[in-house]
Amino acid sequence: MAWLIAVAVIGGLVATAFAKICDLGMAWQAQLYRIAPWPTLALLPLGFALATWLTIRFAPAAAGSGIPQVMAAAEERWTGGRWSGQRVTLRTAAFKFVVTFFLLVCGASIGREGPTVQVVAGILRSFTRGLKGGPGRRAIIIAGGAAGVAAAFNAPIAGVVFAVEELARRFEARTHTTVILVVVVCGFTSYALQGDYAYFGVLDPGPVKPGIWLAAPLIAVAGGLLGGVFARSLTFMIGPGDNPVARWRRLRPILFAFICGLVAAAVAWISGGITFGAGYSEARSLLQDHPGRGVSLAVTKLIASLAAAASGGPGGIFAPCLATGAGIGEAFVRSGFIHFAARDAVVLGMCAYLSGVVQSPLTSAVILMEMTRAPGLVGPLLLTALLARWVSGSIMPAPIYHVLSLPWLPHSRLSRRSR
Repeated sequence: MAWLIAVAVIGGLVATAFAKICDLGMAWQAQLYRIAPWPTLALLPLGFALATWLTIRFAPAAAGSGIPQVMAAAEERWTGGRWSGQRVTLRTAAFKFVVTFFLLVCGASIGREGPTVQVVAGILRSFTRGLKGGPGRRAIIIAGGAAGVAAAFNAPIAGVVFAVEELARRFEARTHTTVILVVVVCGFTSYALQGDYAYFGVLDPGPVKPGIWLAAPLIAVAGGLLGGVFARSLTFMIGPGDNPVARWRRLRPILFAFICGLVAAAVAWISGGITFGAGYSEARSLLQDHPGRGVSLAVTKLIASLAAAASGGPGGIFAPCLATGAGIGEAFVRSGFIHFAARDAVVLGMCAYLSGVVQSPLTSAVILMEMTRAPGLVGPLLLTALLARWVSGSIMPAPIYHVLSLPWLPHSRLSRRSR
């Protein structure tokens, strides 16, 4: 346990460094776009193709957000394939660290939160492998993934809820202590380095208007519908299903990634560059009551993040989901339906779309609670998350991460074919 605590500190250090390097990548991309817009747009198709080739060649287990790989690794040991056993290792974590930064420099609409889950889980599992006594392999992997969420969002409660709701399909009582311990240590390390870090900056919660309870169901339906469409589209292209698009992607993964990059570049050009990167600045601006392009942000960010996630390179979807959801909330404000609680509507939009995509309502609600620190929004957030999950389920019956984890399970016949 003492060694596990020391390793958790290392996980917190790496998570903090990963956050800084990703912010640097987005800053470099913004500077490049100001200097040379057209060459910067060309980086998207070329970068997607190169990142996909590197991933296939050197670290197939680093593809995508990494959360499905962590779920599969926690569920069962891998007993076959050379590369498939790299789901939570230092090799995969290092590759994910570097290539995610590269894709952000290219302008990909990806986040660092999902990759942080795989990176921290890989660190904890690698440095505790072979030790006798203490928590088991499964508990350590789940705890590492939970710590990744906690460190990425500076939301320790959300990390624990994410472990229970999403990472662990079977959650034994003895795992609780390990998860909480690792989340606390990793979160404290991140706090010590970054201070009282707020994901979207410090917001003034202000009084919550009672009318937001009436707006919550409307926003939940919109976020749930769009979230379900995103999840269904992504699993159609990169999931374990056997359809013409998925088969062609498996046969021509580099060309498919290049086409995804062309789509992302076209959307970036049409939107004036608001789809580049994770979307932190756009979401933060809307949360601070600065006027923005609600519908435009929601639609273009959805397409750009779908193209990036389908390309096959490393990158998460949490942050782009929050930016897309912020656009949904702003769209309701600009439409005139909700003119009495602009910031609250943006928060509910973020919660609704995130819950619609990942279908983890408690995690989605808790993440937004810890971000906004507005006690009055607890009820509306829970209502929004649950309704969005229900609406999304009518389009995407199974949660996206559970579907995408199937090829990474050792007993799956799709394990080798899908990669």
